Amino acid sequence: MKEGIHPEYRKVVFLDTSSDFKFLSGSTMESEETIEWEDGNTYPLIRVEISSASHPFYTGKQKADKVGGRVDRFKKKYNMS
Repeated sequence: MKEGIHPEYRKVVFLDTSSDFKFLSGSTMESEETIEWEDGNTYPLIRVEISSASHPFYTGKQKADKVGGRVDRFKKKYNMS
């Protein structure tokens, strides 16, 4: 690899803002915020909106909004009988 053209790969903490779930992982993302992790070290903090702790696919809390078919949803959307 060429020197000086690749971002620094380091450990960072990702924080799911919707569920307050945190996990330590490797990343090249940069952040001004830091957090002290369970091992006593301080790592950059990256805030994310969705993780495996809050995504419906992983939590099993999927919406059942597809009760009707396409035609039923179209009629409902445009107030047709």
